[in-house]
Amino acid sequence: MSKIHRTLIVEDNATFRQILVNLLSYQFPLMEVAEAEDSLEAFKIIHEFSPDIIFFDIKLPGESGLELTKKVKIAYPDIVVVILTSYDMPEYRKAATQYGADYFFSKGSPSVANSVLALIEDILSGAAPSN
Repeated sequence: MSKIHRTLIVEDNATFRQILVNLLSYQFPLMEVAEAEDSLEAFKIIHEFSPDIIFFDIKLPGESGLELTKKVKIAYPDIVVVILTSYDMPEYRKAATQYGADYFFSKGSPSVANSVLALIEDILSGAAPSN
């Protein structure tokens, strides 16, 4: 069984970021959750915190979540990267896949919270499907 001990949320919307932090902390109390609001802060935390999973927004101050995904997957191929964005367009989904993202979820989906929780449950059980 795979274990996620550390999760990083890279999101410039403080309200959405806090909702996700609270959701994950409540549902997975043993999980350590770190936060970053931009690409510069994200890379510093990635190097120091060594997350198992990262949630990237696409639109961030500095580099985009897509560019960060590409860099993370080159440097740390075992980190699970999830794009979590308001921009649910086919071209972004395609780019996310090309840049190495493991999963892509729309923030606008009414079931986004359930989808995120189900994904983490699947990863923890070793049954995570590919995106």
